[in-house]
Amino acid sequence: MLTLESPPAWASKPIKQDVPYNDAKGVQAALDKLQKLPPLVTTQEITNLKKNLKNVALGKAFVLQGGDCAELFDYCNQDMIEAKVKLLLQMSLILIWGANKPVVRIARIAGQFAKPRSSPMEVVNGVEMPSFRGDNINGFEATPESRKPDPSRLVSAYFHSAATLNYLRASLTSGLADLHSPLDWGLGHVITPTIKEKYERIVNRVKDALRFMQTVGIDTDRGVETVDIYTSHEGLLLEYEQSLTRLSKNPATETTHPAQAPGATTAPAPPQSYFATSAHFLWIGDRTRQLDGAHIEFFRGIANPIGIKIGPSMTPDELVRILDVVNPTREIGKVTLISRYGAQKIAQHLPSHIAAVQASGHLPVWQCDPMHGNTQSTPSGVKTRHFTDILSELRQALEIHKAAGSFLGGMHLELTGEAVTECVGGAGGLTEENLCERYTTFCDPRLNEKQALELAFLVAGFYREMDEETNSI
Repeated sequence: MLTLESPPAWASKPIKQDVPYNDAKGVQAALDKLQKLPPLVTTQEITNLKKNLKNVALGKAFVLQGGDCAELFDYCNQDMIEAKVKLLLQMSLILIWGANKPVVRIARIAGQFAKPRSSPMEVVNGVEMPSFRGDNINGFEATPESRKPDPSRLVSAYFHSAATLNYLRASLTSGLADLHSPLDWGLGHVITPTIKEKYERIVNRVKDALRFMQTVGIDTDRGVETVDIYTSHEGLLLEYEQSLTRLSKNPATETTHPAQAPGATTAPAPPQSYFATSAHFLWIGDRTRQLDGAHIEFFRGIANPIGIKIGPSMTPDELVRILDVVNPTREIGKVTLISRYGAQKIAQHLPSHIAAVQASGHLPVWQCDPMHGNTQSTPSGVKTRHFTDILSELRQALEIHKAAGSFLGGMHLELTGEAVTECVGGAGGLTEENLCERYTTFCDPRLNEKQALELAFLVAGFYREMDEETNSI
């Protein structure tokens, strides 16, 4: 059980990806400081996201989640924050047009600092040193001193997250997302004429609709002037997450699955719940989802909507047992299952996972992460992803869910609003030889704005094709 006392129950469980600090006093000082600071997000915001994700699970909405693989503290600046927000707004407008459903926007921002690594140590220029684990743990500079885990970075992570959130909220409140002027969001470095033309056609349709609403006098609310953008990150550092967990009054009133679901229970919402207030949405990575592990123990105690990454190593039985632990009341949309198999493996694993979940009575959000399973290296050792593989996994996910009577409710992407050259392919024809032009990621390769918008159009097209097929039956 999650408690605010020391030590919490998860601390007695085996923990993966733990950080070996050498400064125990420094760690405690940082955690004490974090416990006294205000929450980064509110319980009402968290509850609102949960309601939106319930609609996604029921097939009434679509979720777009995207952002950097690993944020750096340096990314906390006006231009980079605006670029990511505008890209998510552009993509969501395209998806609304294609899927004909509301889009829930979740950014990998304001906290996505820590990254799991396959090895805690690496050799650089003949010198062994700790691997770079993210800006909230150690430095990227390849020196033993820089790579030493520094607990003061935990507090720095909080303040960089707070500053990012502050500007994000202020920008949205000031009209950054106003649908009256979506062309003002700009198209950055996108120069592909077909993408520009498609986007402008959608924008013109939106503006025509808004003019009509204004003419007949129904443009009366702020629903077209601003949107909600929720924050998310992998809940990797449990000491950090625990320090920002607060016991608060539970705004939720409905926490149960419909009566027709197998194994459904009827239980009133508790008057108080534990909320992880470092972000609206946290997820468990594929490396830290052990049933007897500390991460599952922590996540089962928080009221936030949560994600679970699913890879080829996940068995259907294990998946159901995890769902039973983290969501025993079968709350609709409480859990988002983020599948990341790879284009060559999705057909082998996704159907059995869907079938097992359907038989269990759980109704999660199904989301496709077409990035992580498609990572590869060039002959020269540069890590990249091919646009065709990303698109293939997304298309297969849509088709498999449709065939199973399920609903693919979203996509989870690593992307940036910057003109990077990290993923191969797309309409711009980026090749492996081009990767060196602007390869700036400190971890995994990201889609640039041009590739991300193209992907949004292609996915929107898939949904339109599926709707036409359904309506013709």
